[in-house]
Amino acid sequence: MDKFSNHVKNILHGFFLAIGTTIAEPSTILPLIVNYFGGSSMLVGFFAALLRGGAIVVQLFAAFHAQTYKLMMPYLRRIFFIRFLSWFLIGVAIILFGENYPNITLASIGFGLFMFSFSAGFAAIYFREIMAKIFSHSFRGKTMAYRQFFSAVGGLISGALAAWILESFEPPQSYGYLFIISSFIMGFGYLAFATVDEPVKEEVSKKESSFGKFLKNSYAILKADAHLQTQVTTFLLAYGYLIALPFIILDAQQKIDLDGIAIGSLITTQMVGAMLSNFLWGTLSGRGYNTLTAKISISLQITAILLATNASSLYEYMLIFFLVGASIDGNRIASSNLILKIAPADKRPIYIALQMNIVSLGIFFSIIGGVVLHFFSYTVLYTSSVIVLLAALFLSCKIRE
Repeated sequence: MDKFSNHVKNILHGFFLAIGTTIAEPSTILPLIVNYFGGSSMLVGFFAALLRGGAIVVQLFAAFHAQTYKLMMPYLRRIFFIRFLSWFLIGVAIILFGENYPNITLASIGFGLFMFSFSAGFAAIYFREIMAKIFSHSFRGKTMAYRQFFSAVGGLISGALAAWILESFEPPQSYGYLFIISSFIMGFGYLAFATVDEPVKEEVSKKESSFGKFLKNSYAILKADAHLQTQVTTFLLAYGYLIALPFIILDAQQKIDLDGIAIGSLITTQMVGAMLSNFLWGTLSGRGYNTLTAKISISLQITAILLATNASSLYEYMLIFFLVGASIDGNRIASSNLILKIAPADKRPIYIALQMNIVSLGIFFSIIGGVVLHFFSYTVLYTSSVIVLLAALFLSCKIRE
């Protein structure tokens, strides 16, 4: 366990993946792309959910099979190729169809985002299982903090790259180039993690006779574990920030001048928040304070949404995205470490899938946000988001370390 080479490959994977995926960040660039091709606020929310939420429909199915696997890497490599191809073809579709066929373009973007996210449902199970096998509980928080720190550095590079492309080329070609270039960049990350030295797992479960029986047994595990229930509900509601986040950039567009440089600055600021916060998250996690990490992260999200209600300058929006970047990484570390701590080794894929499936439903909060904004106002939108986050903060106080 805790091999330095695996530690470095984990960091490289996060670094290059961050450069690639930040190109279509759901809170900044993706809403602008969808809006450019005539998509409504409801479609913005739907696409933001697609990018993050397509994975949840297959995670339990992936866990059903993965519980018997002694090695995960052969399956993960196939998923890496599918994700690369999905991202690359989005860019190709934008350039080929562009504004001449906006409906085809939007449909192609939606399909590509779904395939990219859908395949992540398998990848998430395989990835976390590998992480549990190659790193100890005490070191895992450290390597994830390093990974997220360098992911944020990658996000900084991505922000600069996005700003340059958006300023150098006219839409929609610039949007297509964003996806094509970033697909090759994230490919370097896939290659790095694909060479991780994964040990053979001896403690495996016997697969149930049917997927239906597996679902029944999984529900029984969830019903019997009160700690899992509290933890899952907390991190589900912690996604309440997504009710508002994809639309903050559209609100800002109405108040300030958002050119390519300004958009790149917001992406960069969000990544700086993520990068710097990992010094704190890594320290807290290394000392076993994962619940405190969750509480601080949720509090930062509430603060960011409250600031958005009256923001009217680029600097205020930069502060908002700084806090968002910090909070997202904090929640990610807390939720990942807490589930791996309470999960028995032989049932680990099931525990991971249960938490990720239920918690990932929060990804669709952006659709709710789109509906709220369509029928009401930004004030109602931000208020709804804060109420859900306050409920998450209350429940986080009941999580046991």
